Amino acid sequence: MKIKIKINNKEIVCWRGQTILEVAKENGIFIPSLCYHPDFPARANCRICVVEIAGRKRLVTSCSTEVEEGMEIFTDSDRVKKSRNLNIELIFAEHIEKCSDCVSRYNCRLLNYAEKYKILISVFKDRKSKRKTYKFANAVEIDGTQCIDCRNCMDACSVLQNINYLELKGKGINQEIVPTKNKKIDCIYCGQCAVHCPVAAAQEQTQWEEVEEVIKNEKKIVVAQIAPAVRVSIGEEFGLPHGEIITGQVVAGLKKLGFDYVFDVNFSADVTTMVEAEELLERVKVGGVMPMMTSCCPAWVKYVEFYHPELIPNLTTARSPHIHGGGIIKNYWAKKMGIKAKNISVVSIMPCTAKKFEASRKELKVKGLFPVDFVLTVREFAFMLKKNKINLADLKKREADNPLGEYSGAAAIYGASGGVMESALRTARFMACRSGSDRNNLREVKLEFKDMRGMKNIKEASAEVAGKKLKVAAVNGIGHIEKVIENLNRYDYVEVMACPGGCIGGGGQPIPTTDAIRKKRIAALYKIDKGKKLRSAHENKGVLKVLKWLKGQGRLEHQILHTKYRKRN
Repeated sequence: MKIKIKINNKEIVCWRGQTILEVAKENGIFIPSLCYHPDFPARANCRICVVEIAGRKRLVTSCSTEVEEGMEIFTDSDRVKKSRNLNIELIFAEHIEKCSDCVSRYNCRLLNYAEKYKILISVFKDRKSKRKTYKFANAVEIDGTQCIDCRNCMDACSVLQNINYLELKGKGINQEIVPTKNKKIDCIYCGQCAVHCPVAAAQEQTQWEEVEEVIKNEKKIVVAQIAPAVRVSIGEEFGLPHGEIITGQVVAGLKKLGFDYVFDVNFSADVTTMVEAEELLERVKVGGVMPMMTSCCPAWVKYVEFYHPELIPNLTTARSPHIHGGGIIKNYWAKKMGIKAKNISVVSIMPCTAKKFEASRKELKVKGLFPVDFVLTVREFAFMLKKNKINLADLKKREADNPLGEYSGAAAIYGASGGVMESALRTARFMACRSGSDRNNLREVKLEFKDMRGMKNIKEASAEVAGKKLKVAAVNGIGHIEKVIENLNRYDYVEVMACPGGCIGGGGQPIPTTDAIRKKRIAALYKIDKGKKLRSAHENKGVLKVLKWLKGQGRLEHQILHTKYRKRN
């Protein structure tokens, strides 16, 4: 039901049930906020979004107050200014400023508010200077000295992901967010706490400093590789619209930073598709462990290893795309270029914090070397660019280096929930037709599996592969996986992405990342797919060439293309 209200004497028609903050945003009226995030119920902890309502004695928080017929609201009255500014000053007393090396330095809302409202950030004594920093593997950390008690990290871990690794300790002003001592619960490094934190108290464990040092090292050949989801999200850090496709500018930005070569993880995503599709066909035909489950998402892999080690045989043995890419760069490409693998440093630009943990898994080593040496999140990459006064929006497009730059549309959609499965099914069906009785109908191989697309929590469909009707499912967010595990015998092939929306909603993506933003990023990936002449991995001649070379390398082929998993305590 629609109602009429006034905000700053402007008459507005809106929907009953909306909050004042939502209505204001829809109508271009700015109200500052920190703790509010549309993914969670409003907690109204920061109290920066207070407004005045005519006829009411007390100010109210706009994020938690619903509009009512005839309501008159003022967002910048004297009372509002006084309360808002005091609250910001108090928040600075909770948040120890570590701005110099913070990846949020150039787009920090808290600093922006201090400047906008002329706030003195040292009015009150810092009260959290002795708090600890909790590090989760080499992926994520929570710095208690910077925490403002909004509890978004807790909601991300419990409400969104259903992990419940973070909890409150202490009472009153001594309350602190800490990792649980429950030994049956462990972090999966997804980074949703970091992408929902408004002040970078929860953030990635950065590696940009190490990457800067290795770029300066003249003895090293430094290679960057960019993930599918990066090209449709990083533009947001430079004022471009959500979902803007800027692949060429990303390549140009990396070159300006001093990277010697830039390859596209989309190329190695096509490699992953070929390996995974072949394994799916083998399991369907020979009778391997079913359902086969994807392993591209390292947070999901950690979840299996810790919470459900009985499912380890279900995981595909295919390595993830950037690990495939690193192995190919340090072996196939290194040999082609006459470069020693030990002199190559591979840096993956990822939308994910768990990729940092994945890259350090010892079982991934090839000839004693990690395929990937460093992982930078989108936020870290943007920080490096801004630090060096490089504006992606102003750069002239450049192509990724070959021979590891070409890719199919199927590779681009790896960044969206359901994309890995759709890509694998395109190629598995082709392989089955090529080798079976349907080889005369190759032109009719289905390309699009639209039931696997979108933001639905659990997406189900049927797909015919090698003469068998497979029941497939894509799980959009780790918080929904247990429902599928309870009914696992219903399925033949399952994709799981730990982050909502897939990699486009990853823990290393720009802040804010909301449902509306995720949808725009996803749409951009499918736009790339639709516009590519090559739509399937098996059409990528460069990939076929690499796989042919690997087949002649004996044990090295298995080392580069496959991996194993282990139970974790």
